[in-house]
Amino acid sequence: MQKEFLTPAEITESFIGVGQKKAGLIPVHQFLLGILAGAFIAFASEGSNAAIHTVESVGLGKALAGALFATGLMLVLVAGGELFTGNCLMIIACAERKISLSSMLRGWVCVYAGNFIGSVLLAYLVLCSGQLDYSGGLLGGFTLKLAAYKTGLTFAKAFSMGILCNWLVCLAVWMAAAAGDIAGKLLAVFFPIWLFIASGFEHSIANMYYIPAGIMTKAIPLYVDQALKLGATPESIAFLDWGTFFLHNLVPVTLGNIVGGCLFVGLVYRFVYLGKKVRQQLR
Repeated sequence: MQKEFLTPAEITESFIGVGQKKAGLIPVHQFLLGILAGAFIAFASEGSNAAIHTVESVGLGKALAGALFATGLMLVLVAGGELFTGNCLMIIACAERKISLSSMLRGWVCVYAGNFIGSVLLAYLVLCSGQLDYSGGLLGGFTLKLAAYKTGLTFAKAFSMGILCNWLVCLAVWMAAAAGDIAGKLLAVFFPIWLFIASGFEHSIANMYYIPAGIMTKAIPLYVDQALKLGATPESIAFLDWGTFFLHNLVPVTLGNIVGGCLFVGLVYRFVYLGKKVRQQLR
């Protein structure tokens, strides 16, 4: 009889094997599964934007967006995909010396690149689909305003919100690993992801959709006009480009995501539940 759920100690043990399996994938499979996961997260991003672009209450809008966005991680975990933020938990297998640092980093790079391709591809397809014309182009304006906001964050804010985001995302992955059936996995994913989106934290892979989609809308005057009506400034829109995307958002958010997932989830639980030898070394 299958056990209904794993204890925290058992989850920690299980992630040694999970890390080994992920590191054992050949690079092309890591890359392709990364593309799928990037697209899944992008679907969640565009869908949540579409749902809330006419909601005036910021709090209500974020709550609704969070409820929808959880679908992205559900798709990754159940349908199959490799997501960089969740793969930060490979640090447990690396710390236990079951995989090498180089194999973990190689996996991160392959998956991250795939996530980027999948997310940007979906952003382009959404633009081509005409979806951003919803509400007289208001969805396009909302997409542009959001992207401009994200590239306007300071390094410290983006880094801090990246930590907070992946702390919750990795806890969602962690709790999903405890569940013995799909329903349990979906329920475990839903609430932490809802919380991170409602809180407005920064997810590097989601931003691979949000910001490129916004950059693409800059070329369409209707979307620019709508973004200005929504409160975006001409300066923030002018500042939005591929360079500011990478330097002002993706780099600090990615670093924050690594800290949030590796340190505050993976290494803490590894120290508590697998760390007898670690504690002995510290004496």
